[in-house]
Amino acid sequence: MEKLVLKAEKREINGKKVRSLRKRGFLPAIIYGHKVKNISLKIPLADFEKIYKKAGESSLIELKVDKGSSRPVLIHDVQFDKVKGSILHADFYQVKMKERVTSSVPLEFIGKSKAVEEKEGVLIKNLDEIEVECLPAHLPKSIQVDISKLNTFDDVILVKDLEISKEVKVLADKEEIVAKVQPPRTEEELKELEEEVKEEVEEVEGVKEEEGIPEGEEKVEEEEVPAEESKEKEEKEKEEKEKEEKEKEEKKG
Repeated sequence: MEKLVLKAEKREINGKKVRSLRKRGFLPAIIYGHKVKNISLKIPLADFEKIYKKAGESSLIELKVDKGSSRPVLIHDVQFDKVKGSILHADFYQVKMKERVTSSVPLEFIGKSKAVEEKEGVLIKNLDEIEVECLPAHLPKSIQVDISKLNTFDDVILVKDLEISKEVKVLADKEEIVAKVQPPRTEEELKELEEEVKEEVEEVEGVKEEEGIPEGEEKVEEEEVPAEESKEKEEKEKEEKEKEEKEKEEKKG
């Protein structure tokens, strides 16, 4: 197995000021572990990206801080910018080589399935990683899943079917399905699906067009005048009319 080494320096800059580190090409990071004092670090971003690509979060790395001795660590967590996708921060977990650790190991799907290639089935991946427990030195970078075993739509690959070293204990349910192939949809199923989609679209359009309401606008109800106010208004208008007629008669007299 390739030895992965990464160099880091202690950092004094914290909080919002770490932006200045990123502008200079450094990645803010931290190291912690069982009975290990937390240390804030800075690492050349380019160096970290190379190691992260090789190690992922399940391979052991030798982290050398300043001029001190190397520390065995795992990349425990990586924070990304939600918009740009760039790496913002990394957590390292320092392990003890004689203590077992728990980690999620990614699954690597290899091979070709006859049920997919020849019968036009659809590969269904129920899992993309599984949790394992072992000594740090035995942690695999990934676990291979050979889908060439899926020859028919009845074939399945279970967790217990995976080829994993005896030094590694699988914590996932051994009867859980990892992968299978789903038959292609029949013409009747596709037709029913198209009709369902069409009905949903028509239903939505029908709501928008109800009473000529433009899209994005709401129907405005006419304000209803209470009966008491309407009656009072009529009486007032009647009184004013009678007053006008009386004034006309007095002028004539």
